[in-house]
Amino acid sequence: MKRLVLFVLFVLSKMVASAKSFDQSSRPIGGRLEAFSLSYCLSWRLAVETNNIKGWRTVPVQCLHHVEAYMIGGQYDSDLNLIVDQINNYIDRITLSDDGLDAWILDVDDTCLSNIFYYKGKRFGVDPYDPQAFKEWALRGICPAIPSILRLFLKLVENGFKVFLITGRDETTFAQPTLHNLHFQGFFGFERLILRSEAHKGQSGMVYKSEIRRKLLEEEGFRIWGNVGDQWSDLHGQFLANATFKLPNPMYFVP
Repeated sequence: MKRLVLFVLFVLSKMVASAKSFDQSSRPIGGRLEAFSLSYCLSWRLAVETNNIKGWRTVPVQCLHHVEAYMIGGQYDSDLNLIVDQINNYIDRITLSDDGLDAWILDVDDTCLSNIFYYKGKRFGVDPYDPQAFKEWALRGICPAIPSILRLFLKLVENGFKVFLITGRDETTFAQPTLHNLHFQGFFGFERLILRSEAHKGQSGMVYKSEIRRKLLEEEGFRIWGNVGDQWSDLHGQFLANATFKLPNPMYFVP
């Protein structure tokens, strides 16, 4: 009888242990999937920002909430502030000449002006790019300034740099709305706003902006100390600035 009791107790203990093991392994499946998804999206965003994933068209659907949290949860702003701090450190080491040819380049969309409210309606880049919808948005001229970049811009102007704002927006369609939007958000004192003219229609962003830099450097004699943009095509190509600074943007890719 004693052996029988011990045997029954042994079997029951094994059953309890097995049940606990099953419970522990089965219940966290959702949690493990969530952790895997977060890990993947962190890796995806890193690869995007380091330009190891090129030519992507939309944000992976499983990364919607990750990109949303990044863009509006505070980390995006924190990253911008850190980058601008580094830019300020670089600026403070520059001694400008007195010939008025010390220049700086800033991109416009999601560098000076934020399209976050537009992309919120496009699920932060999960939805495919809609040129007509973006045209309607940009023509409204209500893009808010990105605060850290506005502060950077004002410092550049105050320090004596000739600041060129270069955008891929079409000149014929967007010149006045973009100019009004910039002024309304506090961007006064830039040297020139350069938009894509008919001569550059159909060119990639990198080719177009390289040609603009060539004209500034070779034809007008400017020294381009810095270039800031949210796309690698803002910064790569030919006739580069002395220093380039990439701002984060996991919502879209411009070649």
